[in-house]
Amino acid sequence: MKRAIPLETVHRVRDACLCLHVQRAARALARRFDESLRPVGLTNGQFSLMTALSRPEPIGMGALASLLAMDRTTLTAAVKPLEARGLIRVLVDPADKRARLLTLTDAGHARLAEAMPIWERAHAALEALLGQDDADRLRRDLRTLETRGT
Repeated sequence: MKRAIPLETVHRVRDACLCLHVQRAARALARRFDESLRPVGLTNGQFSLMTALSRPEPIGMGALASLLAMDRTTLTAAVKPLEARGLIRVLVDPADKRARLLTLTDAGHARLAEAMPIWERAHAALEALLGQDDADRLRRDLRTLETRGT
């Protein structure tokens, strides 16, 4: 069978594609943090979502989706298991009965408090692996991609 694109092009994409490298790094980081957070029964995504909900007032689905750079459908799917486990509560927005607000339950706050030192250790180990200057540069570069890459 004849190749649709030359093998050299495939290798160039493999070696140079920023999107591919960011995706691979994101998966590696997700696995690292998933493994670290496993003892408290959270994934890295659940930890991030719950951290975003650790605020004095409930937040709307749209605002939370924007904060986490998720579409609402994905956020809704992520919320369901946490709600079923009693870690977050979904409330009807009193200002708009069609809208929903999210907040942590007492159990959710307790689980997040249990997870935080684990995250801090895992994050410190990652920063030590990269070195502080490279970690800071990576954060800056990723923020640039977030704000100008779309």
